[in-house]
Amino acid sequence: MSLHTGKGRTTGKAISDIIDYVENPEKTDGGRLISSYQCDSRIADAEFLLSKRQYQAKTGRRRGADDVIAYTIRQSFVPGEITPEEANRLGYGLARSTKGKHAFIVCTHVDKAHIHNHII
Repeated sequence: MSLHTGKGRTTGKAISDIIDYVENPEKTDGGRLISSYQCDSRIADAEFLLSKRQYQAKTGRRRGADDVIAYTIRQSFVPGEITPEEANRLGYGLARSTKGKHAFIVCTHVDKAHIHNHII
């Protein structure tokens, strides 16, 4: 699913909002169920914004309000099907299917009956 800036938000604010939501310590067992690739999950919002700006500078492409700022994958499991750690490993493996071309974070949420991943 593509993520957009939305009304009244800057690109930086939109990225920060989604990262804050998916990394919520109350949902990720105090942050223990967060993994990342080619970025530091503690500052992923700043790193993703920098990558976006570098891409714009390199290509000259600017789209405006409908611009995609990131993509998200939600991966859910049947209650009792998997441990949170296994879910995080599977999410990481799924995200690696980009063949190392993209940085990402995997945040496993355990606040619902079903364990689920948010991959940004």
